[in-house]
This record gives sequence, structure tokens and C-alpha cells, in this order.
Amino acid sequence: MKKITLFICLIIFTFQFNCNINNMEKQKTIFQYSVKDINGVDISMETYKDKVLLIVNVASKCGFTPQYEGLEKLYQDHKDKGFEILGFPCNQFGSQEPGTEEEIKTFCSINYGVTFPIFSKIKVNGDNADPMYTFMKTEKPGTLGSKKIKWNFTKFLIDREGHVIKRFGSQTKPIDIEDDILELL
Repeated sequence: MKKITLFICLIIFTFQFNCNINNMEKQKTIFQYSVKDINGVDISMETYKDKVLLIVNVASKCGFTPQYEGLEKLYQDHKDKGFEILGFPCNQFGSQEPGTEEEIKTFCSINYGVTFPIFSKIKVNGDNADPMYTFMKTEKPGTLGSKKIKWNFTKFLIDREGHVIKRFGSQTKPIDIEDDILELL
């Protein structure tokens, strides 16, 4: 009887352990998250499965705003190979993205000809940070292990399976990321 009880306990433990491992594996990609596009429509990140992604927190009144031009060039050069850039406006750094979603969309289009997807304004730090950003910051901390985004135009490179591969600071120009992108395409 003790052997049967021990055997049943072992089976239950093994089942629970495997379930926990499977759940942990499922949670290690960005595909578990949903975001809102610039028009407020919910978009599952699974939409971007099998794509290489560059996810960027953007702002229209920042010293790094001209990076939109380099981002758009990268997008145009590689979108047909399965590459997407996803821009997430954020007003947490010097109030450099004060506009409405409509104003942001117009600004990006008129001033930089942006055609890659821009999403609704989010927070990237603090208690109200977007959950996908919290996940990415945990997966790839910044300098000295910091999990905070330090400024606008921080970039995360995501592989086709949804894993966070690299993090780039604001000063890294889009062209300087191209080789890393090409390795994943």
C-alpha cells in the first residue's frame, strides 16, 4: 500500500512539475501579450509570430526623434524578409510625446514618412508600465542590470520565436543595428 501511495504521489508531482515547466516556457516570449494600435484596437503580439521585430519606445519632441528616418529605412529595406518595427509612443521622458494618438500618427507620417506600425501611447517604466515592456526589460536589462528604460528610442530586438535577443540604448542609431537584424532574418 505504501508503494502505491508513493507511486501516485510521484506521478502527481511529475505532472505538476511538467505543467509548471510548460507554463514557464510559454511565458518566455512576447507572443503572450496584447497591445493597442494607434487607433485603440487590441492587437495580439501573436500577429507577429515568425517575424523579426525591433520594438522601440518613441517620442516626437526628442533629440533622438530623427531616428525615425533610420528606422523607416531599415523597415523599407527588410520588411519583405519578415522584419517589422513596432513603435510605442511614450511621454515619460521630459514630456516629449505630449500629443494625442492622432497627432502622433500625423507627425510620424508627415515629418518622417513612417509606414511601420505605431501603437497607442504607453508607459514603459513604473507601476503602470505596459506588461510587454516589463517582460522585455526583465529579459534584457540595461546597463549594470537596470530594468528601467532610461530614455526615448530604447530598442529591443526580438527573434521569430518571440524571444528578446538584444537591447540597444537611445544613442544606438538604427543603421548600427542592421547586422544584428540580418543575423536573425
